[in-house]
Amino acid sequence: QVQLVESGGGLVQAGGSLRLSCAASGRSFSSYTMGWFRQSPGKEREFVAAISWSGGRTVYADSVKGRFTISRDNAKNTVYLQMNSLKPEDTAVYYCAADYGGTSYTRRSAYDYWGQGTQVTVSS
Repeated sequence: QVQLVESGGGLVQAGGSLRLSCAASGRSFSSYTMGWFRQSPGKEREFVAAISWSGGRTVYADSVKGRFTISRDNAKNTVYLQMNSLKPEDTAVYYCAADYGGTSYTRRSAYDYWGQGTQVTVSS
């Protein structure tokens, strides 16, 4: 069992930056592939980025590639999402998710645990 708590969301102007954090409690954090997803009103939850248990592999949605960076600190049981050059279309609730031993990365249904989400609003 893993509990996930996101933080770091807020209001930022277009072109600005935010760093989201996801703190995990429970056992074997380092065994989980970690992902970030986002959901805007009226849209389905979509994949943003994921990182393997070791941090050795990262995967990004095309829409954020080159602007967002996912990382993790297994000693702190925390995964991060650094978001730069933010655009109004990045506005969404961002969710952290954990997939035990997962290799799917982008598939929403593969993730076993989810946080409650943090709101990111980018103004134009």
